[in-house]
Amino acid sequence: MIDATFLRQLNRFQLIFRKKVTSSFIGQQKSASYGTGNSYNDSREYRPGDDIRLIDWNVYARTDKLFIKRYEEEKNLTVHVIIDYSKSMGFGDKVSKFHYSCMLGIGFAYLAMKKNDRFEFSTFADELNAFNPRRGQRSLAEMVDMLNNMKTKGKSNFDETMLHYKKTINSRSLIIIISDFLIDLDKIQKGLQTIGRTKHEIKVIQVLDRTEKEFDIDGEVKLRDSETNEILNTYFSKRMKKQYQDELDEHGQKLHSVCNTLGIEFYSITTDNKIFDVFYRLLEQ
Repeated sequence: MIDATFLRQLNRFQLIFRKKVTSSFIGQQKSASYGTGNSYNDSREYRPGDDIRLIDWNVYARTDKLFIKRYEEEKNLTVHVIIDYSKSMGFGDKVSKFHYSCMLGIGFAYLAMKKNDRFEFSTFADELNAFNPRRGQRSLAEMVDMLNNMKTKGKSNFDETMLHYKKTINSRSLIIIISDFLIDLDKIQKGLQTIGRTKHEIKVIQVLDRTEKEFDIDGEVKLRDSETNEILNTYFSKRMKKQYQDELDEHGQKLHSVCNTLGIEFYSITTDNKIFDVFYRLLEQ
């Protein structure tokens, strides 16, 4: 359960980290949000879907590569936290993947609150549950209470969720998507392509349990699919364990590759990592 102790720890964390926090969290000051207004800031490599009017032809003439100009704007930021609460997220030894994800999500919302930015919390499984953008300690407390009382259920309908969520984003945003991403890769790619075309800053965080990562099981076992409740009686040999590990690693590598192609930051973590160590890793970028 997320409690007052965790929130106090968050407060100490943000005080220590305050000087390192990126401009993505700055609301009442200039934020590194980019568009077509105000002063020219820098360039980045052109990606399919970018506005061709922003191409820096001077850079192209020198390098024969396409770059677009980025302009600095002054505006408040909305931090969107989208957490998977499908049944598979309920798995965990000491702490469930969903609970760990909620602590991460609350941490991002807390940092936004400290800079007077809006934060919007959403959860998804078979369908999307979106809440209106909020500010302030009271709103954060309401989010904590809601998450503490949620139960994981259903399957992860990721591609449809991202399609619906895209319609709710009205201003430049930081979008945090947290899931185990143990989903068909085609659906993940479709969903990320949908949300990735919004040109916002996006962080994709894969949360796994150490047991899933290493799968230290031998012999005859009875496995239950947490989302369908289907029971599978099987025998795990060393060859099968290696095959499982190889397929999980390949899935993660492909997910990472999809994110890189779309300009999305990707992180894979396990729930046995200390939560504030993970925050440092996520924010120091």
